[in-house]
Amino acid sequence: MTSTSENSFNPGKGPGSPVGVALLGYGTVGSEVLRLMTEYAGELEHRIGGPLVLKGVAVSDTSKPRAGVAPELLTEDAFALIARDDVDIVVEVIGGIDYARQVVLAALKAGKSVVTANKALVAAHSAELDDAAEASNVDLYYEAAVAAAIPVVGPLRRSLAGDQIQSVMGIVNGTTNFILDAMDSTGANYDDMLAEATRLGYAEADPTADVEGHDAASKAAILASLAFHTRVTIDDVYCEGISSITAGDIDAAKQAGHTIKLLAICEKITDKDGNQAISARVHPTLIPRDHPLASVNKSFNAVFVEAEAAGRLMFYGNGAGGAPTASAVLGDVVGAARNKVHGGRAPGASTYANLPIADFGDTPTRYHVDMEVVDRVGVLAELASLFSDRGISLRTIRQEEVGEHARLIVVTHSALESDLHATVEALKDMPVVKEINSVIRLERD
Repeated sequence: MTSTSENSFNPGKGPGSPVGVALLGYGTVGSEVLRLMTEYAGELEHRIGGPLVLKGVAVSDTSKPRAGVAPELLTEDAFALIARDDVDIVVEVIGGIDYARQVVLAALKAGKSVVTANKALVAAHSAELDDAAEASNVDLYYEAAVAAAIPVVGPLRRSLAGDQIQSVMGIVNGTTNFILDAMDSTGANYDDMLAEATRLGYAEADPTADVEGHDAASKAAILASLAFHTRVTIDDVYCEGISSITAGDIDAAKQAGHTIKLLAICEKITDKDGNQAISARVHPTLIPRDHPLASVNKSFNAVFVEAEAAGRLMFYGNGAGGAPTASAVLGDVVGAARNKVHGGRAPGASTYANLPIADFGDTPTRYHVDMEVVDRVGVLAELASLFSDRGISLRTIRQEEVGEHARLIVVTHSALESDLHATVEALKDMPVVKEINSVIRLERD
């Protein structure tokens, strides 16, 4: 089937024309979007070339009082609002996947440009959404889906479009960064810092999506897709959370000159035969304290990009919250509205590379293994032999006395994840190994 965009060019409504906006959702982010849209109305009109006009706000219950929005603009029928002829742009800040997918697809198929902050939706259904936008010759924007106010999607899609990106690595979840940073700075344990994060409002009542890495995995899928011009979904992302990180792990990392962060790591890897593939993963990672990401504290986010020509770049700031997220949403609204007024369309999805997704076991990584072993002569040699027999070289070995046993911390050089994992499983079967306290990956050499 030939898409609409191949046969037509959007000439635009013309300078001075109003741009109708439908807002789906009026929670923390939605209310901030409307506040900024109202407060900055004059400036936005100059930037766009025509005024933004709110046509309606879809909510689940119109009987509830909604500060900041006229009651006559409220509706419980999002589909009817989307279908109106005077709506040009639909802003989706509902959240969730199934219902959000329905309304966003309906908007795109109706010829409306869409701005969404919904990372779970984009990570799960990007192909379907991109195809619908392409077929209707409209824009699909989602800057706020990755790191709220931090501009990452735009630079990957436009500013770095002439470069070769090698890796994208980031702290993209504020809740887990707050917890790990607090554990690092105070020596407290995970449960206490999770409780503190909940008290302060950084963690949800059910923090599973954050602490188990699912939120970061959605964002990793989006980043990998953009960086490597390959369709990556959340199902392609290896995911491991922080709930097993202990105060002892934090202390061991400190002694080694590292800190622990939950990182989303997306990279292009090349096997021994020269074949390329995409690796996307989320897991706790030790990084040196002099690495730029190590200083990202509290609930802040940062994304670190390495490109062939541009070199190393870091984007840092508030990665969550109503106002920061609304800032990114409104930036996308301005872009979509300009196109409605002046014509044209923003760059769509680019998946020409279509590289395979690497199995996690085929991804090179490094291990930091903390274990308790029998304290006797020859144990180090036995353990070193096990690693050597599997083709894994050791970077450092540190030994401490722990009661009747010895605590041994081994740091490997880079090796395939499958080989490292199999080696740890073999360690568990050795009589001299009494317990594996933890296994944490390190940022590779």
